[in-house]
Amino acid sequence: MLSADSPRTARLAWLDALRGLGAIAVVIEHLNYTFLPEFRPKMINLGIYGVLVFFLVSGYIIPASLERRGDVRAFWLGRLFRLYPLYLLSIVIVVAMVPLQRLRADLDVFAHITMLMEVTGSSGATEPMWTLSYEMVFYLLVTALFVAGVHRRSGLSALLFGLLSVVVAFALPIRRGLLDGPVVPIVALAVIGVALGCVLFGPRLARVAGALTLGVGSVVLVAIGSRVPWQGAMILAVMFTGTAVYRWEHRQGSGLWPVAGVAFLVCLIPFLKPVTINGPANLLTMALAGGTFALFMALRERRFPRLLVWLGMISYSVYLLHMPVARFYFGVFGTPGDQHLLIEAGIGVALIAAICGVSWLTYRFVELPMQQYGRRLAKRLPAPPTPARQPAEV
Repeated sequence: MLSADSPRTARLAWLDALRGLGAIAVVIEHLNYTFLPEFRPKMINLGIYGVLVFFLVSGYIIPASLERRGDVRAFWLGRLFRLYPLYLLSIVIVVAMVPLQRLRADLDVFAHITMLMEVTGSSGATEPMWTLSYEMVFYLLVTALFVAGVHRRSGLSALLFGLLSVVVAFALPIRRGLLDGPVVPIVALAVIGVALGCVLFGPRLARVAGALTLGVGSVVLVAIGSRVPWQGAMILAVMFTGTAVYRWEHRQGSGLWPVAGVAFLVCLIPFLKPVTINGPANLLTMALAGGTFALFMALRERRFPRLLVWLGMISYSVYLLHMPVARFYFGVFGTPGDQHLLIEAGIGVALIAAICGVSWLTYRFVELPMQQYGRRLAKRLPAPPTPARQPAEV
């Protein structure tokens, strides 16, 4: 969920256009429960489609961002100022709206500090926050692989997480993860905090030990802590598939065979979980997300609609704030009820426009200044230590 305010914006406009499409798909999915629910698609989940597009984009660009910097400290400083300012603001907004709506059940302060709500048995302050948990896990894994010097084996990582998804779907006949209770987020915060501190500031041996802890801990959290266990591993497979595509495009890998392998493994899951998964809808949604990414990548040298690119720039704000804005509207004006079709559609479009307007304000006055400040701080960091020698690429 990066923004498009860097010098390479024109070259990567297709990624912002993808983010814009993903963000608006998620907004439509959530509003569709209230506005025109009779027209809600049955054979595709627009919300899952949108987040899968986001995950593919993150997988494509995040490891490249770390490798371009060559410094895990600058990378994490950038992530901190990219994600947390708006994230904290959205939590403040949700808490301030308590007179209009109740807080969600199972909220945990420690889980929100790490953004690992979805893999530690806690709910997010607002519904879309669940995906941030997998973004954070991905950052931890990418950091661990980079420090260990095996970060270019993205295709292998994608296949392993795809296989883990199938194994978990077969082995765990439950819908909810095994990690629960108030102690889990505290332990996760302590272990990840110490391990990440070793990676960022420790000597070579401590960095390697910290990277190993981050890698193993992340896999454990995803495998047994995800709210839907098989889905957590599948999401990581999708993200590393995005990285594998990046490697293929830049001639850093051995081809697109991992993409085909992950697709095959993911297609097995509906057959393993026919009772709990709408197989055809799940497969169609994933195929559409992958096809959209492939289409936009094929057209990456073309000019994309400005509106779509602009939506991509503000997509993080749109993603986090659309539910609080919608709930504020419902709390003040109520739900549409039995309105005429055109009136209901008009209110929905006006609400989407209001969400975009609020999101532009938070992007302009919260996200952008914080990103710029983070970049200035990153430039003051000392030179990074020499990375581990690169192994053969896979």
